[in-house]
Amino acid sequence: MTVQIFTLKELSFYNGQNGRPAYIAYKGNIYDVTLSYSWRKGVHYLMHRAGTDLTANLQHAPHGSDLLEAFPLVGHLK
Repeated sequence: MTVQIFTLKELSFYNGQNGRPAYIAYKGNIYDVTLSYSWRKGVHYLMHRAGTDLTANLQHAPHGSDLLEAFPLVGHLK
């Protein structure tokens, strides 16, 4: 898969709603979390939404950023 460059506005399209893929950004990288059970319909435990930059939020998560390595890297944030 080719890695793309996204703006925040472009990333917001990939919110997991209406059949769209669910992408999230972390430290400039964008990951596809569409197939994750924890990201059903683009929502993660009623707290986080796909199509956003979660860099600041992940420092408060009960898991580390290494969890993101399990998901496909699809792009970088501009």
